[in-house]
Amino acid sequence: MDHAADAYRTDLMTITRYVLNEQSKHPESRGDFTILLNHIVLGCKFVCSAVNKAGLAKLLGLAGETNVQGEEQKKLDVLSNEVFVKALISSGRTCILVSEEDEEATFVEPNYRGKYCVVFDPLDGSSNIDCGVSIGTIFGIYALENGQEPKLEDVLQPGKNMVSAGYCMYGSSCTVISNTNVVILQFCMMIDPMVSLHAFISQLVISTGSGVNGFTLDPSLGEFILTHPNIKIPKKGKIYSVNEGNAKNWDVPTAKLAYILEDENLMLY
Repeated sequence: MDHAADAYRTDLMTITRYVLNEQSKHPESRGDFTILLNHIVLGCKFVCSAVNKAGLAKLLGLAGETNVQGEEQKKLDVLSNEVFVKALISSGRTCILVSEEDEEATFVEPNYRGKYCVVFDPLDGSSNIDCGVSIGTIFGIYALENGQEPKLEDVLQPGKNMVSAGYCMYGSSCTVISNTNVVILQFCMMIDPMVSLHAFISQLVISTGSGVNGFTLDPSLGEFILTHPNIKIPKKGKIYSVNEGNAKNWDVPTAKLAYILEDENLMLY
């Protein structure tokens, strides 16, 4: 991809334009799904902004609560969860919301209810934000039949039944440490539009059932632009990824597979 030429493109495929194009392929569509995705995108933009300035806005640190997994909640966890819950309810297209941060599912009031169930982690990996590691939002969407009364079982379905799934990855604030005065200075990412550090780029990857596409947030436009169309996993790669810290808990077949992959990986170099 010619990034220099890309920087001056005028025919930009924004995520809104992409979703509308997909909607036009289904004449029976009423636009409910498009509206829902637009509200998810809005939530991602809000969380991205909060993550970028977390240090400056004093959003780092613990909130003094734990989530359903027993993990201590960060201030950003609580804020992100509130943002997404409100954005999804206000879309008027959801009926059940299941968040990792809430012990119980949220059933939307009938006046604001739609046919979609959304399961999400508003800010996965937030415990790493103090280290400047990328974090993100994960979401999946199920659809109910029109007129069906929502119940908890509607979200206890296999992933293959989802109508859409995706994640948005955020870069945290840039931290500069001065070893002269032992001072830590925190700056919001992308204060300077010329900054191009990959770790600070926010990317939204989504599938609506017809391939996987990646969009990158252009801070100057405030829009997610299609930058990685039709993402596919290579048939053969050079990298395998596994958490070997849990190796002692693996069963024998899993351990054998990991060792085989490790040996194959070493032979590639």
